[in-house]
Amino acid sequence: MLSVLLAGLLSQTAPAVPARQQGVPIGRGEKLPTVRLSAPSGGWTVDRMLLIEGTVSDPTVDPVVVSINGDRYLMRTQGGRFSRKFPAASGKNIVTVMATNKGGTARTQATSYAQVPPVPLKAILTSDTDGVYTDLHIYEPTDASSAGDTLDVTSMAHVYWADTDSPSGGTFFLNSQGGDFDQPAYGPYLYIHRSPPKGVYLIATNYWPSGDKAHTVATLNLALFEGTPGEVRRRVRIPLATPGTTRVLAWVNILGDGQAEVYVPSADPKPKGERWPTNLDEALKELQASGDSDSGEGEGGY
Repeated sequence: MLSVLLAGLLSQTAPAVPARQQGVPIGRGEKLPTVRLSAPSGGWTVDRMLLIEGTVSDPTVDPVVVSINGDRYLMRTQGGRFSRKFPAASGKNIVTVMATNKGGTARTQATSYAQVPPVPLKAILTSDTDGVYTDLHIYEPTDASSAGDTLDVTSMAHVYWADTDSPSGGTFFLNSQGGDFDQPAYGPYLYIHRSPPKGVYLIATNYWPSGDKAHTVATLNLALFEGTPGEVRRRVRIPLATPGTTRVLAWVNILGDGQAEVYVPSADPKPKGERWPTNLDEALKELQASGDSDSGEGEGGY
């Protein structure tokens, strides 16, 4: 009798638990989708911003995956349509758009040649999860922050979603989702500077999930002096799980004369030498203590 009761209990169906989103969802259609690009259409352009626009035949595919010269982004769709502008790289821009559903992955590609000056500093931040805020925070150097061989991080200019005005001339773009701005989603957030002053910049992200979203992976695509002999490119991927967590993605040191160095704390040894401030660790602790980072609690802030 006991064995019968145990078998009955084990056979009962457990209550359904809502699944948390993990990774990028695929469309529900079972027929391989068709992706079409209406922009860019190929050829030459003199526009500094590159429009990526098109349609996917399966309207349940959301988002599509966009690659620009190998850098991967996620773009929301609405009714099978997608549209967003990105900073154009000087020279060749190879744009690939991929759409995935149960029938497989379809892709299309176009190449646009941009006759524009190189962008010395470009940072693009996305996340792999919908319904979360993975905010981009940029700290720019000022005369007060860069005096001497140490960094006064509390004197840096803070550019982010609530204050997008860069005192030194940078441009900050909020994430755009079907005409709405600064909504929780994949991003991207964009920051470009066409004439960045010399000094040390800090690039960070602040994470705020919502609903049943447990975690995400933040991806920073960083390009310095793109298309020039001094080009530096870095891709930084960091998992985020705790609400309110602020994580440093990269330090950028603009040296002048088309030269720059990057320090990624999660991947690189701490930089040494006279080009870098001697107090990077102390500067981060000071920033966290000042409350300017919006770091909240969890994962030790920085």
